[in-house]
Amino acid sequence: MEAVLARMRALDERLPAQDGVAVFNRVYLTVTQTLHRQVQRGEFPAPRAARTLSVRFAERYLTAVEADRAPACWRPLLQYRRHPGIRPLQYALAGINAHIGHDLALAVVSTCRALDCEPRALEADFDRVGDTLVSLEERIREDLMPGPDLLEIADPLTHLLGSWSLERARSGAWAAARLLWTLRRSPDLAEEFTQSLDAGVGLVGRCLLTPTPLKPRAACAYAP
Repeated sequence: MEAVLARMRALDERLPAQDGVAVFNRVYLTVTQTLHRQVQRGEFPAPRAARTLSVRFAERYLTAVEADRAPACWRPLLQYRRHPGIRPLQYALAGINAHIGHDLALAVVSTCRALDCEPRALEADFDRVGDTLVSLEERIREDLMPGPDLLEIADPLTHLLGSWSLERARSGAWAAARLLWTLRRSPDLAEEFTQSLDAGVGLVGRCLLTPTPLKPRAACAYAP
């Protein structure tokens, strides 16, 4: 885990603070540091499995943002990372959506192959990772949501982001992982499902990154 943490810290140092990937990277760096401490303290039922899952999970994100062509689920964040009408909270949740909705399922399957185990053997550690993410989501929203002096932004932003749930995304990731594991002996079907999952998560990401104007009512000034 030290290696993936080092790569995240390097990204944090290299990217401008306002960059959408940098916003998500700061959030995910905090999550990964928390998970690392929990594993070191023995808070996971199977530390080796937890480490393997956490590392393979993080590597998917790092590979995506460093690739010449990222998976579809990551493209909205990469394409709109400098858009002036997108708020930091949107960047954070779009990254979480891509990582949980797509990467987590594939990381579970990859971990099962590496450890020669069934997904049910990872369920307790999967739930523990998910609990950590859910506990941090509220803090992320509090830290990045516009304050009361920006209610013109907060109203549509709250409506947009209220349509997405980390808990539902986590449940979907577990179901997808189990299905992919079942399909492992049918590679064509597994690939078809993976591509469909990737595209669907990417579509949700584009919705989360709908630009929110700084002054929505300013357009009225141009009305005849």
